[in-house]
Amino acid sequence: SYHRAGRGAAVPLQTNLVEECLFAARRSTLRAFATGHTGTASAAANVCVDVLGRVLLEVLTRRAELGTSLVKPGEGLLGDGDQCNLGAAALSFAKSTAGKGLRAAQSRAAGGRVGEEETAEELRRRTALGVARAAANFNDLEVAADYTHRLETNFLKEVDAGYPPGARDTEQLKMCVKGLGGVVESFKQASRRSAEELVSAVLPRARQIVGESVGQREGGSGGGVQGASNFLGSPVLTVGGGAAAKANSTVLDYNLDDAAFELCQISEGYIGRMCSSLDELVEPLRVHLVPKLADELMIGILGGVSKRLEAAIRKSKFTPLGAISLDSDVRYLMNFAKDRIDSPELKSNVTLCRACPSLARLNQITLLMNVDDLEDALDLISVSKRKGNWDLKLDDAKTLLSLRVDFEGAKVNDLLQIEEE
Repeated sequence: SYHRAGRGAAVPLQTNLVEECLFAARRSTLRAFATGHTGTASAAANVCVDVLGRVLLEVLTRRAELGTSLVKPGEGLLGDGDQCNLGAAALSFAKSTAGKGLRAAQSRAAGGRVGEEETAEELRRRTALGVARAAANFNDLEVAADYTHRLETNFLKEVDAGYPPGARDTEQLKMCVKGLGGVVESFKQASRRSAEELVSAVLPRARQIVGESVGQREGGSGGGVQGASNFLGSPVLTVGGGAAAKANSTVLDYNLDDAAFELCQISEGYIGRMCSSLDELVEPLRVHLVPKLADELMIGILGGVSKRLEAAIRKSKFTPLGAISLDSDVRYLMNFAKDRIDSPELKSNVTLCRACPSLARLNQITLLMNVDDLEDALDLISVSKRKGNWDLKLDDAKTLLSLRVDFEGAKVNDLLQIEEE
């Protein structure tokens, strides 16, 4: 069964499995402690450590793996491609083998008939519940780590209160209880692995969203995407530079003239559409994860998105106005991320970039592309390196600065070559 652990507007879920297991372990171990016999108490503590660190850990790990398979975009409960929203994903998942199996199991559990037809709204609700349950499987590992840590603290207090202090047998009993510390670490490691697997499952679709938003097919050479469009014909998604555009073929382009830049300021552009699609993909799962896992999911997705954006940016020429537009887009992305991150420690640009190196590179590219002249670029690189917040190599800087249409490639190479030596 499942119950809610409130977090403001978001509703993380956890199953009752962890609480029931930890309650049984606590109760049986405290009964052994109540005998006052250190040998009995030590044996009970060792059994508690073994059951939680081996049996419960294995069960929760397998459930987290099942959660990953259930939410994998295109194969599970989260949408893929044109079915990124939860309603379309429900219809797609309902037709899949996994969806039919899950629906049959849920129908039997509810006492219904397996063959009953469901409306689109019922399918959407059932899919949303499936996503929430998958999130609960991930949350259970974090909950188990927290509860086990509390259990260790409680046991140590019971030992101090009921056994002679400083005695050899008492110290041995304490060592048995402290074995729960290793169990806590095992739960945390399993939680980190499950979070990484979850990010790996969702990331391919997130990369595809970036490709669709900037006008590049997944694995393609930068060609247009069928159906790719932008609000009011944003010049950031045009072909050939300036405000000129070719029908049915759009690519990211920061080679903006005055007219194109002005139009860019009143249009949504690719970055807004991209973030909206990412929201539709991740939000149904994120809101049901505990804050720590939700942040890890967002940071992981943000890292993959930033890498794909950097690759797309390197294919565009830049005017000074285009560089300003890039700065606006990167700020939009960072604000999008900060609005969806729970940890106060990650709410600043500095800490967010430290947690996500790929985003930090994107921010550094923005700073580099917005310099007024090449001498300023040298100053920027030198000062940033002394502060320890510069990851771009000189070859990267050369490539990027050469994209500025007002900088001569030969001068860029000469100036940065002198600095490199």
